[in-house]
Amino acid sequence: MKRAVFLDRDGVLNEPVVRGGRPYPPTTVEELRIVPGALPALQRLKQAGFTLIVVTNQPDVGRGTQTWEGVNAINEILRSTLPVDDILICFHDEKDNCNCRKPRPGLILDGAAKHGIHLAASYLIGDRWRDIDAGTAAGCITLLIDYRYRERAPMTAPSYRVESISAAVDRILERERLSN
Repeated sequence: MKRAVFLDRDGVLNEPVVRGGRPYPPTTVEELRIVPGALPALQRLKQAGFTLIVVTNQPDVGRGTQTWEGVNAINEILRSTLPVDDILICFHDEKDNCNCRKPRPGLILDGAAKHGIHLAASYLIGDRWRDIDAGTAAGCITLLIDYRYRERAPMTAPSYRVESISAAVDRILERERLSN
């Protein structure tokens, strides 16, 4: 089975819009800013043989404050700019109580089934507690890009805390090198 790196979108691949210490997704392609270092970092993961799967909550669609087309336009720019293999999206709000909305592991489990991924040999990179809890529940090694948002901590501590996507990839590749 293959190994993957599951990546949150907002805050990991693109810069979040931070208001009041809390991160929000860009609402338009004009607001989209890819995180510095994301392209070379993901290229390094691809060269190491990882499948790259984006797993993202986009509840503003379910809430009526963003459109599917708006989310898709942002995702298309990410697909055309970064070497990602798939983008899996949960459009639900918390009240929908779905299995795909992080912190539940549904998106990760779906991605693993779709791509033949061995979860215990895979990683999740996120910037929020929901990402880390979903990755832990799926059995992945977790890396938190710690922006020190004003929100609660994950239920389980991340495997690693890092300051950027580049540092997360360095940690993954170093861990892989040491385990071989």
